[in-house]
Amino acid sequence: MIQTPAIQPFEALPLAGKTMLITGGAQGIGRGIAQAVLGAGGNVFIGDLDAEAGKACMAEWAVGKRAAFAVVDVSREASVSRWVAAALKRFDHIDGLVNNAGIANAHSGPLGELSLEHWNRYLATNLTGPFLCSKHALPALKQRHGSIVNIASTRALQSEADSEAYAATKGGLLAYTHALAVSAGPDVRANVILPGWIATDAWRKPAERSATRLSRRDHSQHPAGRVGTPEDIGALAVYLLSAQSSFVTGQSFVVDGGMTIKMQYA
Repeated sequence: MIQTPAIQPFEALPLAGKTMLITGGAQGIGRGIAQAVLGAGGNVFIGDLDAEAGKACMAEWAVGKRAAFAVVDVSREASVSRWVAAALKRFDHIDGLVNNAGIANAHSGPLGELSLEHWNRYLATNLTGPFLCSKHALPALKQRHGSIVNIASTRALQSEADSEAYAATKGGLLAYTHALAVSAGPDVRANVILPGWIATDAWRKPAERSATRLSRRDHSQHPAGRVGTPEDIGALAVYLLSAQSSFVTGQSFVVDGGMTIKMQYA
């Protein structure tokens, strides 16, 4: 008689000994993901334009050689190439990449007043950035059967007025992810997370940190009963970076407390 596989215990630290690169990892959702990776036993090499924020992470985490920081401009290929090379020099291998860096302001103004220069800035950071980071990290990721996690937004699926540049880049990131999953597989997996309303005030650098002020109405808009936190995104990122998700690739995951499935009437 054929036996079903035995019960397998979950790994206590699913990312133990693994190294993850995280762009925009010094503040906000990126920092939440970095801390989740550290909590799961992994090493992190964060890249960010804000040196002050990156240095604050190193001081506050105090995890020794398990974490490192370098300034990177994801819109510039030379900067990305140096950042990936520095990660390999520091940790010897790369097991995962989280493309989180991006221009966070969703409102770029009326389309008739949106300059080509401003439009291109969104594209360069939010879409070209993930391409460049994936391109340069891919050879190392293939050696480790690694994972790429892109951070988009629920604004890839729904919009407010005057947000064309942001929405276009986040929507593009969804399509880029499933194309990458096909091209890079089976050696590397790629998935995308679409965060909804995530409160990040307490996750900024010390000089800009503040308590989040939210109303009962803010929370009640979500079927889950609350606004999200960076930990919510970090928990899913750890799963997608770990071997526990080895059969998951090319997929998009909405993490918004149920807000996009709730019908709204004016």
